[in-house]
Amino acid sequence: MLYKIYPDSPDQRKIKQIVDILEKGGVIIYPTDTVYAFGCSLMNKRAIERLAKLKDSKMKHANFSIVFYDLSSLADYTKAIDRPTYKILNKNLPGPFTFILEASARIPKLFETNKKTVGIRIPNHKIVQEIVRQLGHPLVTGSLHDEDAILEYSTDPDMIFEKWNNMVDAIIDGGYGKKEPSTVVDLSGDELTIIRQGIGELQL
Repeated sequence: MLYKIYPDSPDQRKIKQIVDILEKGGVIIYPTDTVYAFGCSLMNKRAIERLAKLKDSKMKHANFSIVFYDLSSLADYTKAIDRPTYKILNKNLPGPFTFILEASARIPKLFETNKKTVGIRIPNHKIVQEIVRQLGHPLVTGSLHDEDAILEYSTDPDMIFEKWNNMVDAIIDGGYGKKEPSTVVDLSGDELTIIRQGIGELQL
């Protein structure tokens, strides 16, 4: 089903319908401050498995990120964040970044993996922010586009609906998506490393 939601003033009734779908194990496609993305509840393992299949990946190899409402709940899913790292996060989020941090012990259990790191996102987009706020916990997310290209079918909501309608439980039309991905910044080691330069210009 296609839900038209305006980013500037998200319809709370429609947001609640999306949250209900997520709570029941649904997988959605939603807009972000970069490209459109798949999303599901972090608390529903079956939904995460569905998401992995949609991304054509096994759970332990899936390269998902987690979408938060704000920085306050990061501590549940990441190891202790030092002050310099927190300052970088605080200066750049919400924004078009994926930050890679050291994962807490919960992440391997959730994703059936040995991964020691986790990607975190706090998009600067009211629709996503409202969904995560009402849901009360983070989303698991994966970009809609192929790794090597962002094509029109992954930025145009009508084309997204035509391609994915039968494979997901809800698609949110929040207008055209951008054609640049997030900037990926690795903060898990001793030195900051920009893994992928996307739309976000890092502020230090």
